[in-house]
Parts: sequence; C-alpha cells; structure tokens
Amino acid sequence: MRLPHTGTGIISSTAPPLANPTPHARFLCEVAACHAALGLPKDYGLTRQLPLQTPPAFWIEDGIDLHGRPIRLAPETSRAFRALVDAAREAGFVPVVVSSYRSLAHQARLVKQAVDRGQSLEGVLRRIAPPGFSEHHTGRAVDLSVAGEAEPLTEAFEETGFYHWLERQAARFGFSLSYPRNNRAGFIYEPWHWAYRADPTA
Repeated sequence: MRLPHTGTGIISSTAPPLANPTPHARFLCEVAACHAALGLPKDYGLTRQLPLQTPPAFWIEDGIDLHGRPIRLAPETSRAFRALVDAAREAGFVPVVVSSYRSLAHQARLVKQAVDRGQSLEGVLRRIAPPGFSEHHTGRAVDLSVAGEAEPLTEAFEETGFYHWLERQAARFGFSLSYPRNNRAGFIYEPWHWAYRADPTA
C-alpha cells in the first residue's frame, strides 16, 4: 500500500504511547523514532514530498539474494516477479536480487553506516531513502543485477543486456523503474531499482 505523506501523519517519538495502536500507528511511531535517532526533522518527508511507504501484511520468501539474505516480497509482487525472472531466463539472462524487503531498522542502519563513514547526511539521503520512505519497506521493490556483467548498484547496470531487456519487458509484468535521471523524489539515478505497481502508469 502506498499512502501520501501529508506532514501530519508521523507521530512524534516523544508523544505519549497510544492505547491499542493499529499496525499503521505503530509504524508511524517507529518511523518517528528512527528519524529522531538520525537527527531528521519531523517534516522531512513533507519537505521532500516523499510518499510514506508502508509494509505489507505479510510477505513471501523467494530464495536468497546476493548477500545470502531471504528475498522477501509482498504476495502479488512475488507472483509477478517469478514470472519476470522466468521470462528473463528464457531470454538468456541470469537475474540477481541485491535487495528486496527492508525493515525500518535495516534502512536506518544503512543511513547511519554511511554517515559514520564520514558522508554528509544530506548526501546520504539522496542515495538512501530515509526510514519510512523507502519502497523496499513495501515488499514491492527489488534491486537487480545480472551475473558477471556489472558491479551491483552502479550505473554500469544500464549498459547490460538485462537492463535493456527490462526496459522493453518489465512493464508486461507490472514493474517499472522508480528513479530515472532527474526524478522528482530527488534521489540519484538508480537503473537497478524496479518496483511492482501492477498498473505501469501508477
């Protein structure tokens, strides 16, 4: 599910705990806590005009990614992705999943690690979405590579035959490129990041 961020949805991490919070309210509290820990302002998503990305009710595990972690996808995404992978293999490609579902904690850890390496927070958040605003939370997004042709998570992926195949064929399976060059979300160009939307125009 993709919900618009209105600037009033994220609950302050210092607010009193809610009685019997819904899963969505718990998610918002966790987002606020992650942002506070990273030193992000409460209106960060509104300022960047980023849609809040909420997790699925459950996911399907579809094998192992490049780093040996389970590939976790929302059920409808899993079905579509299996079909896409089968078609890609028939076309002679060996797709590799670099990343799929990520928790808020995982996303926050990626940001913190980059900052701890001496990178500016502003620069990091052009490459890594802040917790709560990553499509990886939804179980609909996959970072893709192809065996032996390009360094994962680099623009070199756009030079591979698999990338050109995705440009032509991914929409048939409901997938589209999320962050082209000069995208309105303000993220760097990510030719490797594809998300399932069912309707390619969504």
